[in-house]
Amino acid sequence: MNLLSPDPGLLFWMILSFGIVFFILAKFGFPVIIGMVNKRKEYIEMSLLSAREANKQLAGIKEEGERLLAEAKSQKQEIVAGAMVEKTKIVQAAHEQASAEASKIAQESAIAIQRAKEEALADVKGEVADMALKVAETIIREKMQDDEEQKKAILKMIDNL
Repeated sequence: MNLLSPDPGLLFWMILSFGIVFFILAKFGFPVIIGMVNKRKEYIEMSLLSAREANKQLAGIKEEGERLLAEAKSQKQEIVAGAMVEKTKIVQAAHEQASAEASKIAQESAIAIQRAKEEALADVKGEVADMALKVAETIIREKMQDDEEQKKAILKMIDNL
């Protein structure tokens, strides 16, 4: 047998075997293989569609997140600005209240000082008057030992009134 030239009987049986295997594969194997390939193709297409949809959703979520972040920053700035305004109002109100209290305390202190001054003056005047009376009494007693001098002094006082 020559290696390069096939024997016609061997060639016949090889073609027949190939035909039977091809027929069996065409009848039972290829549809299953093609079905599996088609299912795989559909799965890949569905996965690609899902991935695209997920990317769209992710982009939407990212935009929403950025929008929410910007909104949160804006709200934070508004809150800080409001807090600063409120702080200024509170400080101003406290300052005004403290000024009013200080003014009130100063007025009350001035009134109390004036009263104390008037009371001290009244006390001093009272004591001076008491001392003047005592001095006058002592002087008059010494000078007016006599009834006639007393009458003259009384008449003089009545004339002065």
